[in-house]
Amino acid sequence: MFDFEVSAEMQALLGRYRDFMDREVHALEASAAGRSFSSLEPELAKVRDRARAERLFAPQVPKEHGGLGLSFREHALVSEVLGRSPVGHYVMNCQAPDAGNMEILHLFGTAEQKARYLSPLARGEIRSCFSMTEPENAGSNPTWLSTQAVRDGDSYVIDGHKWFTTSADGATFAVVMAVTQPDAPPYARASMILVPTDTPGFEHVRKISIMGHQGSGWASHSEIRYRACRVPVQNRLGDEGAGFMIAQERLGPGRIHHCMRWMGICERAFELMCQYAAKREVAPGKPLGTRQMVQDFIAESRAEIDAAKLLIHHAAWKIDKQGQYEARNEVSAIKFYAANVLQRVLDRAIQVHGGLGVTDDTPLAAWWVHERAARIYDGPDEVHKSALARRILKQHGLVVKAEG
Repeated sequence: MFDFEVSAEMQALLGRYRDFMDREVHALEASAAGRSFSSLEPELAKVRDRARAERLFAPQVPKEHGGLGLSFREHALVSEVLGRSPVGHYVMNCQAPDAGNMEILHLFGTAEQKARYLSPLARGEIRSCFSMTEPENAGSNPTWLSTQAVRDGDSYVIDGHKWFTTSADGATFAVVMAVTQPDAPPYARASMILVPTDTPGFEHVRKISIMGHQGSGWASHSEIRYRACRVPVQNRLGDEGAGFMIAQERLGPGRIHHCMRWMGICERAFELMCQYAAKREVAPGKPLGTRQMVQDFIAESRAEIDAAKLLIHHAAWKIDKQGQYEARNEVSAIKFYAANVLQRVLDRAIQVHGGLGVTDDTPLAAWWVHERAARIYDGPDEVHKSALARRILKQHGLVVKAEG
């Protein structure tokens, strides 16, 4: 069994994060409503500076690169606190996709790659993006890629079409998944290659409108064309054909961080729902909270959030103690379970708020728009459920091949 104990030192650090969020971050939300990320960025930069000064910046980054060097479970606890605001992770420089890119640069980058890309990224001086999903191919099948990087002497020439390249608007470089060995087995065909966004042939086609919101800067998703993009072979991360192995190193921890961020959203939405239910009257002297339907929303939400947290902490503990491979069942389970808890809690909170819930006067509507994708990105629910079920059935003597 795993240990739930949180050290006194970690509890003190969490208290500092909560204080900073209450003091510096939540105060921004009222002024941020309805504004683009780009217009908010100067104000966020000042808050980031204060986070640096208080030694809260980059909690997941190893100490040798200027971060706090927290373990997966420790960072999961911090991620929940930061998730209470849409910009909490960005303020601390542990936002996707940069956090994942920092992780793989730390694990697989050369000294030159770390100096050029990881160090300024860890300091929050630049941003990055991750370019994998393609509009022509199903994202649920990560081995099905059309983007190719053809070796030409000491260079790769990259041609392909990507979309949902998160945060490409204003990014300094992209981590691109491209096929380098088309005749190899499916999981050994692709490599990860670092492509500066000012490389000739890197074409930012558009920012994709998501449920009516195009977004900007870090808070956006882009369509990208790679047209004979030439970069040095030295820009490859790890060995040729190791792209999928590296992706798993990135996605396992990333899923833990996403799930705990979702728990932060759930806790904030739950508090808003309870506060509103306690004070909003449906008739004189009759608050919403006196209605059994609303009480059911509150009880179900509390139980589901607590259950999801237990699953997530167990997965984080197992990664810390036994590694990602041994924790793959737990990671699959939390990905689809926590994402669905998030949807249900947000839906209930919006419903309790009535018309107010769909306005930008609370963060609920923005979360609803942007977090519906939680059941899709980093592997759709259906893929995680199928993978988990196949592994469990194998333990009982039934080998089921993946569909494809």
